[in-house]
Amino acid sequence: MVDMTPASMYLMNNASGTSVNPASWPMPMIMTHFGSWNRMLMGLGFILDTQQSGPRGGDKLYSPNWFMASAEHRLGNAGAFQFDLMLSLDPATIMGERYPLLFQTGETAYGKPLVDAQHPHNFIMGLGLHYARELAEDTTLELYSAPVGDPALGPTAYPHRASAMELPEATISHHWQDSTHISFDVVTVGLQYQKFKLEASGFHGAEPGENRWIIQQGPIDSWSGRLWFFPTKYWAAQVSFGRLWTTCSLTTLLYSSISTCCTAARSGSARIRGAIRVTLICSGMSRPESARISPLTRYRMRSSPITATIPSAPISLSASGFAGPILEKREPK
Repeated sequence: MVDMTPASMYLMNNASGTSVNPASWPMPMIMTHFGSWNRMLMGLGFILDTQQSGPRGGDKLYSPNWFMASAEHRLGNAGAFQFDLMLSLDPATIMGERYPLLFQTGETAYGKPLVDAQHPHNFIMGLGLHYARELAEDTTLELYSAPVGDPALGPTAYPHRASAMELPEATISHHWQDSTHISFDVVTVGLQYQKFKLEASGFHGAEPGENRWIIQQGPIDSWSGRLWFFPTKYWAAQVSFGRLWTTCSLTTLLYSSISTCCTAARSGSARIRGAIRVTLICSGMSRPESARISPLTRYRMRSSPITATIPSAPISLSASGFAGPILEKREPK
């Protein structure tokens, strides 16, 4: 890497949007430079065949994948800016608008809500610009603008999350933990001081539509705030709150999570040389406040997910549990 400033190093720690993983996690990427530009490349791709028995299961051959590139450049003695681009060929490699995934919910396919299935991600999963400036020692200001991005709400989205990015399928609680990880017209301002980081975002709250190849724009009608705490480089904790206008309703979301990353030697398993253990524990609450759908039938969904994923070498284990999602049908009065 060349021509780095403290603001440059700050931007390199970002994961999805302005979220971060524990600083001890060695993010897997290819790092190069072109002149005074620093470039970062990373990506994953899987070919999966799933065979699920029972009336709620299904069989499918498909390929989840994503690719990300960033370009960073210093700006003056105390500043830096970075361009992000994240793409996925899911719309082409996952046919039928979904793949089977028991207990998964979120978004729609052919106009119907998905249940026991996961949708493909958008071709453009992220497109944004970051600017960071060191205001004083241990104090950094960050500005983020993204036609497609991730507002300051919830933990790091699972494709970037240290505990989940190598999983071939979406986490079961994906739409409860990462409900806004592909949002449109995102604007975020953040301030980090020593071990604390405070952020606020405005964004368009509608979920992506079923045309996964386009960018959907809309008014900035939703907002969120998030507070991070980093007690050591091995830990990252956040609590966040958001108010979202979706195509269905005004929803209040509240998240709290804590993640840790440590080497095998630190965790007491020195026999597994070079292994890394990563864990995420997250809880959340969703409360719809009004509805803008058909008056004939209204649906209310709530969830309080708690997940933990612990990958290591040579074995990877993951577990997920949640209270919900519960789908309740309410007849009009």
